[in-house]
Amino acid sequence: MTNKILLLLVLLATLVRAETGTTLATLPASASGATGIVSADGVVEAVRQTVLAAQVAGTIVELRVKPGDTVKAGQVLARIDARAADQSANASQAQVQAARASLDVASRDLNRQKLLLQKGFISQAAFDQAEAVYKASAAQVNSQIAQAGAALTQSDFFTLRAPYNGIVADVPVVQGDMAMPGRAIVTIYDPAQLRVTATLAQMANISTLSAIGPQTIKIEFPGIVETWIVPVRLTLLPTADPGTHTLQVRLDLPTGTINVTPGMFARVWLPMHGSATTNRVFVPAKAIVRRAEMTGIYVVGKNGKSALRQVRLGSVTGDSIEVLAGITAGEVVATDPQAAAKVR
Repeated sequence: MTNKILLLLVLLATLVRAETGTTLATLPASASGATGIVSADGVVEAVRQTVLAAQVAGTIVELRVKPGDTVKAGQVLARIDARAADQSANASQAQVQAARASLDVASRDLNRQKLLLQKGFISQAAFDQAEAVYKASAAQVNSQIAQAGAALTQSDFFTLRAPYNGIVADVPVVQGDMAMPGRAIVTIYDPAQLRVTATLAQMANISTLSAIGPQTIKIEFPGIVETWIVPVRLTLLPTADPGTHTLQVRLDLPTGTINVTPGMFARVWLPMHGSATTNRVFVPAKAIVRRAEMTGIYVVGKNGKSALRQVRLGSVTGDSIEVLAGITAGEVVATDPQAAAKVR
């Protein structure tokens, strides 16, 4: 039975005579436990959002980006004073050159000792000694090369680069600040991969959520995006929050969604069954009052006087609108807000 038929069945059209003598048209808020659509508040998140922090201590000597800048993968974002690290890398390179020089001398000596051994001028022990010196020199070269590589890697820690194409979300430091290991310097995110994380009450039918496809879900961005967006993927987190006893649903947005950034509010509409839609409350659309950022309904009390009550609206079905919070089924609402405003 549709909500419109339910409204017709409860069409009592009660006429309340107020003390002012004004005739006020009213209608009870109707309830429906039928399968329908429920809404959930959500927030936009970036699938890839990275906080680039310092790995070494030092003074920040250069900041090349600011919030809102677009960056490319590998682009230099900031530099930390690396003079000491550079000197250490240079010293390691010098040690590599010294080790290679020693290896060259040992190689030539080994060749001479080999010729002398073939002519019988030296003993096998003397040749083995020269060979051992050569192998030790070769090992020393490998050791110095490894140390130089470590020093060069350490030097790279003083330069922060973008790990992927993205947008700079935050730069919580300024040039001259002291960078410490773990301190955030730049935060970037990938605008091509966004999602909406919505929170549902634990009474939601988990089996239904797991069965529905993302094409049956719609995401609304009030005041931002005119058309509703259909997600491309749905992920239901397997655990509930122990503090709020709520479930989280992640909905991946299509690539190229515009005018949407992380942190924005979103409203998700999901088809549900069972207890998640029990006692849904509907009122006539003409009973809604909108004043600036406030949405309300005039509720008529037993004394015949009306009072404006703020409500939270849900989906629209024909001439009726679902009320998610603010009134309960059976309460009498005024269908003419202008007239109800005079009956106080």
